[in-house]
Amino acid sequence: MKRAVRALAATSTVALAGLLPGAASAADIQIGVTKSPLVAPTCPPNISATNCTIVLAQVTGYETRRDGIVNPTVIKRSGVISSFKLGIAGTNTVTPKDITYLSKRYGGPAEAQLTVLRPTGTAASPSFRVAAESQVFKLRTEFGSVAEFPLISPLPVVPGELLALTIPTWAPVLSFQLDTTQFAYAQSRVAVPSSTGGAPSCDNTLPVNLAQIIVGEFSSYGCSYPGTRIEYSALEITTPAGFTNSVRRRRAHHRVARAHR
Repeated sequence: MKRAVRALAATSTVALAGLLPGAASAADIQIGVTKSPLVAPTCPPNISATNCTIVLAQVTGYETRRDGIVNPTVIKRSGVISSFKLGIAGTNTVTPKDITYLSKRYGGPAEAQLTVLRPTGTAASPSFRVAAESQVFKLRTEFGSVAEFPLISPLPVVPGELLALTIPTWAPVLSFQLDTTQFAYAQSRVAVPSSTGGAPSCDNTLPVNLAQIIVGEFSSYGCSYPGTRIEYSALEITTPAGFTNSVRRRRAHHRVARAHR
């Protein structure tokens, strides 16, 4: 079946009462924002419809370079993430026929959630564990826009962690054919050895969902895509030292308690 897009895949504010002590000293920080604004992705004019790889599917990804800034979504100060923004392609690019096809192939309608990753690997061999996850958001009504998604439960973050975008199904959120020295992102997958004996490749579509959707889940990020960016950013509200770990302990306690009911 010929279709208009091809997936590159492995197969503002909320109420914080009672959550932010010392709110008067809190500061708002835009995470992942650089000089290039978020946009709703479109296919470059010199790219055929069948090669328009703007769809991310069943994977978690984070920007490794944006406007030359390395790892722009790394957390510098403790706080909570209260919302995130996402640039989503419109139906002039992802047609109704594409939507039907992609929803059937990838297990449901377009969805996304924000993920907090804790680094466990090295610069040469990056790997991460999930420290926190937002709720899942349906994207269909936001196609063709840069939409903001307030979080019901703000995500606690600490310095050194980074924000990634998890796509449980599929989402048209990639801008590509950009300067390869200025833009790149990585996926939660590793290169697969070539069946012909060549170099391992990341250009494969394994029939498995590699999205990191469980707190504590581990994954390597061995596939990088220069010249492509994920259109997302987030809003952080800083908090006093020690607050984030306290929130996480309480949430872990509640998860355990629910599991034993």
